[in-house]
Parts: sequence; structure tokens; C-alpha cells
Amino acid sequence: MKLAGLKSVENAHDESIWAAAWVPATDSRPALLLTGSLDETVKLWRSDELICEGTSTGHCLGVVSVAAHPSGVVAASASMDSFIRVFDVDSNQTIATLEAPPSEVWNMRFDPKGEILAVAGGGSSSVKLWDTSTWQLIDTLTVPRPDGVKPDKSGGKFVLSVAWSPDGKRLACSTMDGVISVFDVARAKFLHHLEGHFMPVRSLVFSPVDPRVLFSASDDMHVHMYDADGKSLVSAMSGHSSWVLTVDASPDGAAVATGSSDRTVRLWDLTMRASVQTMTNHTDQVWGVAFRPPGGTGVRVGRLASVSDDKSISLYDYS
Repeated sequence: MKLAGLKSVENAHDESIWAAAWVPATDSRPALLLTGSLDETVKLWRSDELICEGTSTGHCLGVVSVAAHPSGVVAASASMDSFIRVFDVDSNQTIATLEAPPSEVWNMRFDPKGEILAVAGGGSSSVKLWDTSTWQLIDTLTVPRPDGVKPDKSGGKFVLSVAWSPDGKRLACSTMDGVISVFDVARAKFLHHLEGHFMPVRSLVFSPVDPRVLFSASDDMHVHMYDADGKSLVSAMSGHSSWVLTVDASPDGAAVATGSSDRTVRLWDLTMRASVQTMTNHTDQVWGVAFRPPGGTGVRVGRLASVSDDKSISLYDYS
């Protein structure tokens, strides 16, 4: 497996780019890349050419997360203004505006069926679940404190990231203190913590081929691979020289990619459980990496995108 640089767009936004997600292909168009920036805008990019297809300006503070519905028709953007804007991808019409208290909207993800939007609740120490048919809040999953840990005032339970298992049965979230919590979504029940990190875990992703396997990216410079059902740490992978800010799993389940404050993107072979390639396209920290989902006609399968504080987007061939 390897990455090959295809295209980079400098000054893709006016400020740092903090978020990226792929909008799946529909019957009428290929997949699109969705990016969100400190410049308060969200942009859509044509899949292989990285030509900007549209810009939305619905936020009044920096955009911290973007997410796409599995249908490819709807997407959402979350901002430090404490609003989530849900919009039609092709028309850019606003479908819903979801409001939260300050510091309670961070990373978000649609479940695999597209029925629920999960939002990392920041300072509320919870994950909020929104019904995508009514856009009403249907549940709040509260993150419990690990046994024996005393309450502190450092915001240790600030929830940074969420991830769905590919079967939609499990939801994982991570916090500033490095603890990962796993929930049974149907029962809205906390199951257990996954431990091993001692610094913020800013990104999580389940393997697309195994609902038990969860990957995490942490400020402790490590990428962890967990058995999320068995509560065990399978592997701790190291290679970055600074915070690991983002992780995503390849659609074939054979690799993960990471982005770091060390300005690099790394590709990790999961058979070897080691970094096999380092890309140095960016000149500042890399906040987002995202593999393009399979689907659509006339496009190569393997693509990875990365976004950075340097305001650029890079696109790679994954093979």
C-alpha cells in the first residue's frame, strides 16, 4: 500500500482549515470533498480536480467540524458559534439549524443508516443525539468518570470526538483526559471505558470492516488500536513527533492515515501495525485526513484528502 500526491490547493480557504469530510456520490454526481475553516466558511470541492463547487457562509465563528449524511444529499457544519447548520448539498439550502450552549458543539458524525447525528458535547461531558427526520434532540449520552477518578476542575471530561461502529450499534467518544467511552446506542447505555492515553484524544474512527476495532489519535503522539468490545488495547503505534490530531481508516480496512502537529500525514499498515509512509505536503499542522468512500462511476477507488493550518488541501492516490 502507498500514497502518491495528486494535487494540492494553496489558500483553499482564507484561514486555517480545521475539518474535512467526503460527501458520498449520488446517482447524479460523484463524491465531493467538504471542508470547514476558521474563516467561518464551508466549501465543497470536486472530487479529483479539487475545483471549488460552492461556498456557504452560514456561521459567524470558525467551523470546527463537518459531516456528510450517507445518502450524499445532506451535510452538516458545526461552528464555535454553537450552531450546527444542516443543509442540502446540491442546493445549499438550509434544512435545519441546531443550537447548543457555548462550548458544546465539536466533532460530529452521522450514523451509518443516516438516522442519527451524534455531536460531541464539549464541556457538557456528553454526546447529543439528533433525529435526522425531525432534527429534534432524542438523547444525551453522559460520559461517566472512570472508577476511582476524583472530579477535577481542568475540564478533563470535555468531549472532543465521536465515532460510529460500521453496524451502527456502538458509539465511541473521547475526551481531553484521554479516556474513550463506548456506548450501546439502542439502549442509550454506557458500556465501558478504553484506557491507555493520558492526553487529549482528538479523533476516533472504527474499522469499516470490523465493528470491534477502533482507532484513536492522541496528543501523546500515539495511534491506538482497540478491541472496543473486549475493552483491550491491541496495539500502540508511534512515529509522529508531535500531537496526532486526526485519524481515518481506509475503506478496505487495511490501513489508517493520520495527520499531526508535526506537519505530516502518515500511512499505517495494519498488518505490520507500523507507519509505512510519511507525506510532507503541508507546512503547518494537519487537522483533518479523510479517505473517500467507495461508490460513483468513472472514478478511481482510492483517494485520501488532508487539510491544514497552512490553508491548503492535499489529495493523494491510495493504492
